[in-house]
Amino acid sequence: MVVLVVLVGGWYYVTYGVLTETRRFLLRPVHKVIEVGFLDGGNRTDALEALWSSTRVAFIGLVIAICIGFSLAILMSQAKFFERAIFPYVVVVQAMPILAIVPLIVFWFGTGQQARVIVCVIISLFPLVANTLHGLQSAEQGMHDLFTLHHASRSVRLRKLMFPAALPFIFTGLRISAGLSVIGAIVGDFFFARGDIGIGQLLRRHANQLNGEELLAAVILSSGLGVTVFLVFGVIRDRAVGRWHEATSGRS
Repeated sequence: MVVLVVLVGGWYYVTYGVLTETRRFLLRPVHKVIEVGFLDGGNRTDALEALWSSTRVAFIGLVIAICIGFSLAILMSQAKFFERAIFPYVVVVQAMPILAIVPLIVFWFGTGQQARVIVCVIISLFPLVANTLHGLQSAEQGMHDLFTLHHASRSVRLRKLMFPAALPFIFTGLRISAGLSVIGAIVGDFFFARGDIGIGQLLRRHANQLNGEELLAAVILSSGLGVTVFLVFGVIRDRAVGRWHEATSGRS
């Protein structure tokens, strides 16, 4: 709360102490942002509809990224050959500047929701693959030897040893990728600007029209969406593996 008070105080100081009246549109005061961006019925409706559109795109993209990421990580965990063959290309996808391939995405998939979902998948895929693969490979060698001694099959080893050991890493990847998926939804919506109006189109519209209050409200909404999905996966992680992981760490 102290940090929040300091931030709000700094916000007011910049608005009224640093910016002149003619340049105050660059950073509108907090009470004006709340009044115009959130309490005004029309602006609030537009913002909530845009928030829902971006949330839907981010969720679809995250689900697709989870399916692809888990499949690739499981495949690579089964043999070093697959890891050496596939992982470099996953890194290439991560290192690829998304703005550089936006024209290609537009050319191949148009500018609708499908293109925005693809941006979400590209941005959020790498943390899922990297963390899941690392988790699957983190099981103790002694436990692998025990499973080998009992002639366990690959599926049994994966289901009863590797996957439980990977759960903390998987949820770490999910938390990172969920936030990146939100970023992908907003970036895709900002550049494609077609179909349902999302947060990205709202940001562009208010920036072009110099609507400082509405612009800051849209920024706050997008940040809130990212924080929310991060916290949701954190709660799921704590309920799924929190006590078990803490107990295991305490014994080690």
